[in-house]
Amino acid sequence: MVTPKGNRMKRFDYVFLILSGFFLSSLVLANTFVFKFLDVPLPIIGVATISLGVLPYPITFLCTDLISELYGKQRANAIVLTGAAVSVYMLVLLQIGRVLPVSHLQEPVIQDHYMAVFGQSARAIFASMVAYLLAQFIDVRLYHFWRKLTDGRHLWLRNNASTMLSQFIDTTAVVTILFYGVWSWSEITAVIIASYVFKLLVAVADTPLMYLGTWLFADIREESRRRGLIHESA
Repeated sequence: MVTPKGNRMKRFDYVFLILSGFFLSSLVLANTFVFKFLDVPLPIIGVATISLGVLPYPITFLCTDLISELYGKQRANAIVLTGAAVSVYMLVLLQIGRVLPVSHLQEPVIQDHYMAVFGQSARAIFASMVAYLLAQFIDVRLYHFWRKLTDGRHLWLRNNASTMLSQFIDTTAVVTILFYGVWSWSEITAVIIASYVFKLLVAVADTPLMYLGTWLFADIREESRRRGLIHESA
């Protein structure tokens, strides 16, 4: 027979695994999609060009904000470091795939297809890692700064204020590293602006999800407080 405490402990760990899974899968997909671009209509800007990687990437900030709120700064920083390790692992395996020969059962053109899809992955993942580590650690720090400053009130403020600045840093860094020397500065600037505006819209749109998550998992936050993972002054 499972005790109520046992149920709570299971839920505590299970929700963390779900948030971590969405975080890591969104990060990997963002790295994979980075070289495909879309033309999308945006307010004020009009039709703008953004990377397909911009679609899943904002989810990583929602996940770290939820983890920060429910489990505390230490676990949020831990998942950020885990994401960096996953990116390195992905980079190493992709590079191994570049040098391994194609099977005799396949046409040699398969190697060309592989290079067309993953040939620029090293630069993409490097750019993503630099921007990601910088932005995510800033996001976690700012989230708890705003939480302390407001005495735990105004969830919408810490959710948006932390994400908006960290997303600007991330967008500027990743686009510049990826396309410096490839595109003109005007093209780079245009993509930075379009990507950032899109991310701002997503940041505002995910605020209700943040409130929903903290409401659904209020018991987890209380459990974290009892374990000493969250402090009222944090």
